[in-house]
Amino acid sequence: MIPRYLVPFRSTRATHYFTDLLVIGGGLAGLRAANAAQPHQDVLVITKDELRESNSHYAQGGIAGVLDPEDRFEDHVADTLAAGGNLCDRDIVEMVVREAPARIEELIAWGTRFDQADGHLSLGREGGHSRERIVHALGDSTGKEVMRAVMKRSRQMQNIEIWERTFTIDLLTYDGRCHGAVVSRNGQPPSLVWAKQTILCTGGAGQVYRESTNPPVATGDGYAAAYRAGVELRDMEFCQFHPTVLYIAGASRSLITEAIRGEGAHLVDHDGNRFMPQYDPRGELAPRDVVSQSIVRQMAISNHSCVYLSLAHLPPDLVRSRFPGIATACAKFGLDITTDPIPVRPGAHYMIGGVTVDRQGQTSMPGLWAAGEVTSSGLHGANRLASNSLLEGLVYGAHVGEAASRAAAEMSDLMRALPIEQASQPKSVDFDVADVRASLKSLMGRLVGVERDEDGLREASAGVDSFCSYVMKRQFQDVNGWELQNLLCTSQMMTRAAQARKESRGVHFRLDYPTPDDSHWRRHLTIQLDRNGGQPVPQSPLDDSHVATNQSHNLTQPVA
Repeated sequence: MIPRYLVPFRSTRATHYFTDLLVIGGGLAGLRAANAAQPHQDVLVITKDELRESNSHYAQGGIAGVLDPEDRFEDHVADTLAAGGNLCDRDIVEMVVREAPARIEELIAWGTRFDQADGHLSLGREGGHSRERIVHALGDSTGKEVMRAVMKRSRQMQNIEIWERTFTIDLLTYDGRCHGAVVSRNGQPPSLVWAKQTILCTGGAGQVYRESTNPPVATGDGYAAAYRAGVELRDMEFCQFHPTVLYIAGASRSLITEAIRGEGAHLVDHDGNRFMPQYDPRGELAPRDVVSQSIVRQMAISNHSCVYLSLAHLPPDLVRSRFPGIATACAKFGLDITTDPIPVRPGAHYMIGGVTVDRQGQTSMPGLWAAGEVTSSGLHGANRLASNSLLEGLVYGAHVGEAASRAAAEMSDLMRALPIEQASQPKSVDFDVADVRASLKSLMGRLVGVERDEDGLREASAGVDSFCSYVMKRQFQDVNGWELQNLLCTSQMMTRAAQARKESRGVHFRLDYPTPDDSHWRRHLTIQLDRNGGQPVPQSPLDDSHVATNQSHNLTQPVA
């Protein structure tokens, strides 16, 4: 079905399309937003690969929510705040946590089959949670089941059109407002999609790093497009590394879910020594930032490239039934997870920073909204609590879809293409895109990883700038080139924000500034192309009782 406003016409330069709501990204946040539109409104969902290729689909652990009668909202809020490194927005945390049960029930009503025991939802526990409150599905494949149900519902909605294999090249902006996006569908020349309201749900940027749990599509496209459009981004120094990523030569860097430690798995080093209790009294159930940093230090002590997860002390039947996906993945490499230690190490997992949004998902640019991993909402602070990400996608997806739908309803149905042109760039010297991409991933992993310091960040910044000096000048005609430019833009923001924050907080650990500094740095760092030349600048302290002594910083040059 072609929506009512999605009528193409051919101009001399491009094909144009019109729609009420444009949703860029087909993960949980994007599809939930699309389903929140008013039934009479036409919604176009654009996803760069097949609809199932998203971080949401590959999520293993589950969705956090207060469902046990003995659990309390206050406890879930407290756990989120504790994990967030004193940088969360408490009002946002309260809002998301209190909506969780209703959003989970909504998924069930849409056909999601969560795991049950004795007729009740099975609730698991993960690092940083004080109680069992994680609903899961298919054992360790929650995202797959949730997305199955949500995709099915979305495809059945008569007002939702889905374009797969459609790359969003850039946002369409005019007179300080977002009017849609420039896209390339199935490798064809760019088209212009004009929309009353646009919702950005493009996910994360794990492909900035060599070691990552993210699928290949996570190339930071949303961050880069938003930055180029002049939208404010925030806290780009905060990238969460999952502590346990399968580390086997020849294997994809698969996530080993947090829930496996929640069920009692131990982390041991090369010599079989359980080491987490010496770093944190919570042991393996410490928050992800603590566990990742502990693993990196233990790897250095043991002079070994990984550590191991051991489940040999747990009942084999429990392990096989609870983690069938992990058991299958490891079995391909001759590992029986009931007896054999699983080699793991940290890998880039989730971007905490992103496009700044309010509680409704409104960005700094009129006409542009955002939800999910591409955003900085205030929920996660400096470190995301396990299984709060799918929850955020559900809650903010619903909020942003409803708000954008209301805004579109207040606009005239008369839409027209605006006179926007892209100047042609001279052809530059050919270079190997794949080689530059591999070099960037290696550079970021080595110098902007779990542990950072000034010398390494300065080297990383210089390296990224060097790549940008010849890559950003080029006008690409294919996805590989566009992705490389987006990865470089995102890497610049991440690196320079990490240089700016001279403390350790949450997932951002500086060897040269190893402790939090609330008096100076309990604040957000923002970056915006059209303000201060794209330099990240510190906002006011989050707590008025903390007096900042650093009023401004010249932290970076404009991002290319």
